[in-house]
Amino acid sequence: MGCCGEPRSKDQPPPPPQGNNAGQGAIYPPTYPTNTQPSPHPPLQYPDPSKTPHPPNGYPMNVNGNGTMHGQMPSTHQMQTLNGHPGVVPTSSPPNDFNPSGYPPGPQATMGHQGPPQNNFGPMLDPTIQRPTPIHPPQRSTTVSPPLAMGTPGPFTGPGSVTSSTPSGAGGSTFDDGKLSISVDFGTTMSGIAYGSSRINAGRIQNIIHWPGSFETFRKVPTCLLYDASGRVLAWGLEAKNAGPMPGTIRCEWFKLFLEPRALRDPTTIDPRLPSLPPGKTAADLIIDYLSCLYEYAKEQITRETGAVADLNAADVWLTVPAAWDAAGCDLMREAAIKAGLVQSAHAGDRNWRDRLRIITEPEAAAVHCAHLTDLHKLKPSQNFLICDAGGGTVDLAIYKIIGSLSNLEIAEVCARSGANCGSIFLDLRFRELVRTLLADHPAHLDPASQAFFMHAFAESDKLAYNGEEDDENYFHFNCFNVEDPDDPSVGLVNGELAIPGILLRREVFDPVVEEVLNLLEEQIKRAAAPIDALMMVGGFSESHYLFKRVEARFKGRIAVIARPNDADTATSRGAAQYGLARRPLVSSVIAGRSYLMKVKLPADSEDWAKRPAYIRENDAGVAICENRIQYLVQKGAILRKGQRIKTKFCKFSATPQDRIFVAVLYTSDVDKTMRYTDEGPIQELCKWSVDLGMLPTFQMHANMPHPNGFYTDFELGLELDSAGE
Repeated sequence: MGCCGEPRSKDQPPPPPQGNNAGQGAIYPPTYPTNTQPSPHPPLQYPDPSKTPHPPNGYPMNVNGNGTMHGQMPSTHQMQTLNGHPGVVPTSSPPNDFNPSGYPPGPQATMGHQGPPQNNFGPMLDPTIQRPTPIHPPQRSTTVSPPLAMGTPGPFTGPGSVTSSTPSGAGGSTFDDGKLSISVDFGTTMSGIAYGSSRINAGRIQNIIHWPGSFETFRKVPTCLLYDASGRVLAWGLEAKNAGPMPGTIRCEWFKLFLEPRALRDPTTIDPRLPSLPPGKTAADLIIDYLSCLYEYAKEQITRETGAVADLNAADVWLTVPAAWDAAGCDLMREAAIKAGLVQSAHAGDRNWRDRLRIITEPEAAAVHCAHLTDLHKLKPSQNFLICDAGGGTVDLAIYKIIGSLSNLEIAEVCARSGANCGSIFLDLRFRELVRTLLADHPAHLDPASQAFFMHAFAESDKLAYNGEEDDENYFHFNCFNVEDPDDPSVGLVNGELAIPGILLRREVFDPVVEEVLNLLEEQIKRAAAPIDALMMVGGFSESHYLFKRVEARFKGRIAVIARPNDADTATSRGAAQYGLARRPLVSSVIAGRSYLMKVKLPADSEDWAKRPAYIRENDAGVAICENRIQYLVQKGAILRKGQRIKTKFCKFSATPQDRIFVAVLYTSDVDKTMRYTDEGPIQELCKWSVDLGMLPTFQMHANMPHPNGFYTDFELGLELDSAGE
């Protein structure tokens, strides 16, 4: 953004602007700023939770009487609220020049059922399709963790069968009015719904486990859509996943990965192995369609279970997102969820209904759930635990410290979260490439139906049951459709089956992905620079025998407890719903995973003359100004308390009273080092917003007085980060 800080005279108050000054919108700093931003990795200092208030989330941008402007930025989904607030006007015009007059203070640490539900969609699927086998295989004794520490499941009471666990807010919740908390765990391969209320089932969190397309129960449902040629949804979930090939239909999966930060910044970086989107559809369109189907069905099931106890339209909805997503992805996800109807106006005059949609990162939600499993992790206050959320598309990592007593749970991030696209679907993709390589000379087995059958057989059984070196001498058999194709023992084609040696699967499919997960864990542990007392494996991929065994082998000498809850695949959805029921911030502080900054113009000093003389020009006051300088608002690695506001002072020159709109642009950077100039590393524009300074008393005072050469207005902007998307 074009920003400037053009000071007045060095020794005297400035004269009114003359000549061209009136048209430059010059902005000056009352004092020259010095960088007081904290170091990227300050020592952790957590305040006493009992003495530190927890400000509510969702502060709107407002202008108060003392000329201070507060707002929550940088997530662009939050900026939608800001842009709708009086005095904050969306704009696409070039930003005004501006310059901060001082750096902000550094952030301080501070049921039985009556049959399967019906599908409301049109043409029904091929009735000959075999119904699916359970997606979540039975727990295996060799890797099952101790039972949950918190209560036992409640009874089944109706068609919408659920599983349950005790609430998290006990002992530390604020006033509870029985409001419903619903979590939506939208995953790359599988999605789930959990909900709870103090008025339902003694406050226990419950999962929807009965889905259209099967008489069996599942804790999650496939993230899958089936479209016809015109783009109409034919089926979703299990019915779409298990649909046989039909002319004129398109099955869509894994579309969540199109919102990954690199893919949003540069579509050419999208993994070419991912299924292409249907013609005329964007990833956001597919997400809206899927969430619409998922949530409409979920509301029906919750209504069956709760009756008239809870008001679904007034429920708080918690939507989970990967830790590695930036604000752009979170914003698209938030807008898609709103369009899908996850929240809506509950009554006349309900103006803040959009605020009932909350975004929470997947490891943060899983951490809330796992922190209560005391019989599993054996943790005590002040100890640290690492969450490894290994899902279908991404693996997300976060390290937390337990603050205070477990009965009044509060946890805090120890270091910035991390994540990567190395989830279980990348095993599927590597398996597909292996099959194509083995059968390159046998194209009869590489038609779409045959490949889909190979992929399904691998994903539903061998992927999680594979044991690594123990299976090196074993063969994994996959049936072939075209039995008339001649045998070829050299590639494993014998008697209508493709036999793949276990050692080949390990070398070509499993090891590359598992090694990436292990390296990600190593880097996260190094980043913490603190002892890790427990490692909790959650997510569907964590149920892999081989992954869990490799993690244990690598880290058991450094981490006392390495465990996987029995409900590892639903830890995220349960934790998000638990967070909502607590009615208070359970995660007290977060670590900024990226820097937030603005481009500014500052008085040139000797370093600027030596390093960037091309950036220096003389302003109308005769002062040398260096352009393209960086002003850090939050530096990567800084500790931020939930709800903390960071304020920065600004000063704007207005040539006339009509020049009242201030436009600012916020940038982010993932660069670890502290940059002085904008050309020292990549920065990305995060959001742009406008502020009407005419609402300020100081501006109004100057506007009502004669100022033939313009006037200056001092004000502050406030920044508040949430944990998702930062």
